[in-house]
Amino acid sequence: MIGFTHKAAALGVLGAVLVGCGQAQPTRTAVERPPAPHVTEKPAKKPPAMAPGPGGLTPVFTRGPQRSTKVVALSFDADMTADEGPRAAAGEHFDNPELIALLRRLKVPATVFMTGRWAEEYPDQARSIGTDPLFEIGNHSYSHYAFTTPCYGLPTVEEGTVREEVQRAFGAIRAAGARNVVPYFRFPGGCYDDATLRALGPEKVTAVQWDIVSGDAFATDADAVAEQVLDGVRSGSLVVMHCTRSAAPVTADAVRQVVPELRKRGYRFVKVSELMAG
Repeated sequence: MIGFTHKAAALGVLGAVLVGCGQAQPTRTAVERPPAPHVTEKPAKKPPAMAPGPGGLTPVFTRGPQRSTKVVALSFDADMTADEGPRAAAGEHFDNPELIALLRRLKVPATVFMTGRWAEEYPDQARSIGTDPLFEIGNHSYSHYAFTTPCYGLPTVEEGTVREEVQRAFGAIRAAGARNVVPYFRFPGGCYDDATLRALGPEKVTAVQWDIVSGDAFATDADAVAEQVLDGVRSGSLVVMHCTRSAAPVTADAVRQVVPELRKRGYRFVKVSELMAG
């Protein structure tokens, strides 16, 4: 969670269609018809990524270019820390299926940054989100522990486990059956420093932050969350919100206000990968 806070649909394989030779006719020589062209599957387009920074530092993306075409990306953090299993078992909801269903009804593409622990707890939802062309899944670490400290009271990852956190999260997300997984990483709490960016460099991910904080974490006033987003959005903005009922209970209600109003203002919703592509 924040403290204040690419789409390629799986293509069906088309078989090659070969037309056989024509049959000989009694009064003329048989003519061989050329085979139909072989139809091959188009390779999946790789989501864009930023080039590494000096010394191999992981690049950081915060917003898209401001341009005359109004676009905005909504991103949602699916948070669950490694030690919250007992709370989930006791009935606490770290998921938000109502929000995902709302985005589908409104036809709003979005990027979900998912922790590996969340994917393990809700594998069916992780697979559903990660196989829907409307969405793409980014990496939010396995444990949702902070990569630097202090970071809004989050526990801190063990020294030397930065890369393992990312690898383990990708593994858990893909093990759930998600396919639309992009090479983007969001730091828990948004907390990082140069040492962390350097340690993360070999994983070849782009760190994705934001320029608009929705304020939905622990909020109880959907109107205030919606107002904060609407007041801040500019073309190219990247909004951070949450997909966790227990810690962001009014997000869906805020989205119900934000989406129609931004569309009324001429905005088009895109995923982070599209925003990054410019």
